Amino acid sequence: MFIAYIVIAVLLSALLIFSGVGKLRKDPRIVHSIHDITKVEMKWFPWLAACEFAGAVGLLIGIFWWPLGVAAAIGVIIYFIGAIIAHLRVKDFKGVTNPIFPLVLAIAALVLRYLTR
Repeated sequence: MFIAYIVIAVLLSALLIFSGVGKLRKDPRIVHSIHDITKVEMKWFPWLAACEFAGAVGLLIGIFWWPLGVAAAIGVIIYFIGAIIAHLRVKDFKGVTNPIFPLVLAIAALVLRYLTR
């Protein structure tokens, strides 16, 4: 199970870093989904990216120190639940599918890291 956590932590961390960099670079698809549709102001993009970077680093350090891995996974879960709520708030049912995959990965990371502590 520990190897499964490592694989999921690395995969999810890469996804979080990719998403965070996209927010900092103001990728048009990300801007459209987050700013244009869910009405999140652009001033929040660096903070959202910072949350993603922190989650990625926490998941990776969590490979060696399980409490941080658990805490990071919980933080990432909360982050993506917030993303789902943001889409549901504006009735963007199509866009709500985007944060579901990373949410599932974060839940798997939490369960696996907790079980392998």
